[in-house]
Amino acid sequence: MAANVEIYTWSICPFCIRAKALLDRKGVDYTEYCLDGDEAGRAKMAQRANGRRSLPQIFIDDRHIGGCDDLHALNAQGKLDPLLAS
Repeated sequence: MAANVEIYTWSICPFCIRAKALLDRKGVDYTEYCLDGDEAGRAKMAQRANGRRSLPQIFIDDRHIGGCDDLHALNAQGKLDPLLAS
């Protein structure tokens, strides 16, 4: 069973594009919440992300992973694939 992956983004955010590209290369199905101009949505995301308002914010099975750099660091450490397989 594949993990439930959610990513909060802005359409023109280069870090969001980079994070989605990594997930796409891995063949991960994810739910994207594009927050362009949606302050209520961003506030909801920040609540889930322990107050972090920067984008992207990524969740795997409701666990807050962090942003683009955090996602790439997990991948470099070999820890991302096991999370995605859970």
